[in-house]
Amino acid sequence: MTSYIIPCLLAFVTIFALRRGTDVYDALVSGAENGLTMTFHIVPALVALLTGVSMLRASGALDSLSALLRPAAEALGVPSELIPLLFIRPLSGSGGLAVGTELMAQHGADSTVGRIASVVLGSSETTFYTVAVYYGAAGINRSRYTIPAALTADVAAFFASVLAVHLFF
Repeated sequence: MTSYIIPCLLAFVTIFALRRGTDVYDALVSGAENGLTMTFHIVPALVALLTGVSMLRASGALDSLSALLRPAAEALGVPSELIPLLFIRPLSGSGGLAVGTELMAQHGADSTVGRIASVVLGSSETTFYTVAVYYGAAGINRSRYTIPAALTADVAAFFASVLAVHLFF
């Protein structure tokens, strides 16, 4: 039955549009053109973002930053292995997933590090990626308070996940 849902939905939309007198093919072509135009506007921001994440990981800057913040993280009760995830996750979902996968491969999915990484990956957002896509699509140049507010939410999610894992596991 589930294999029929999408074809039935497409047939319903087509029949509904035809009954209203809409040129379905013209609407489809117009929508595809708008989608390609939007993609054209979004791609430069995404390429810059993904290049920056790759450079951050490949240069060793992320490792240096982790080593610098290790004492502060341990004082707060945060496993220092999670510091790279804290910095990569707001930049890139695939980069955050790669770091989370590495953490779980090294420490195990049922370890404290693995559990916190899982909660962080599920409760935080790829802030800069999301801002680049949505603001780029809407043509907004100034993000104003969006990035500080979103990063505050990411940090809150990170510490809430650390606290939740320490309290409940």
